[in-house]
Amino acid sequence: MSDLMNESEAPNAEASSEAKADAHTRRAFLFKISLLLNAGVGAVLAVPIVGFLLGPVRRSKESSGSWISLGNVDTFPVGETRFAEFVSPVANFSDGDTAKIPCWVRRASSAKFQVFAVNCAHLGCPVRWFPESRLFMCPCHGGAYYENGDRAAGPPDRGLFEYRTRIEDGQLSIHAGDMPTPATQASCKDKPLIQIAPATSTSRSNTWES
Repeated sequence: MSDLMNESEAPNAEASSEAKADAHTRRAFLFKISLLLNAGVGAVLAVPIVGFLLGPVRRSKESSGSWISLGNVDTFPVGETRFAEFVSPVANFSDGDTAKIPCWVRRASSAKFQVFAVNCAHLGCPVRWFPESRLFMCPCHGGAYYENGDRAAGPPDRGLFEYRTRIEDGQLSIHAGDMPTPATQASCKDKPLIQIAPATSTSRSNTWES
């Protein structure tokens, strides 16, 4: 009787050991798959972070001061100011439409161009060109500029930021790469950036006060 029981238990023990081995193999396989998936997700998430950290290192001086074409000079009629866009020379592939930088192009004569950044010199709001009044107007705080970029009225203490231009093979190009800010004279001219002193407040008469 005991021999029969031992013979019946042997196949069960073998089947149990095989099942345990199969379960262990499946667990090991799933564990390896999970490691590969986690590593892949980590690599995907690390790409933009690494690119952000290494971005300043990869940007050379040449790329931060590049000549960018705005198009053929014939697209800008004499005496008119038109809207244009260019792609930042320091843009990354993932930037998409945010890499496009707007500007205003004024053609004063057949050979004279002025290209202004759209940023108001006060707080950086985008200015609009009004051909009827021949003024650039800022919708944020009422800043106004003449067609040549000089300050006309409002809180700005200087004119619009202007890019250096050149014409080659019928193409109008600007010296781009340095983003204009209210704190710098980022006009890309042949002189260092100058810190703009804050506007000084003027004292008012108090004769109306009691």
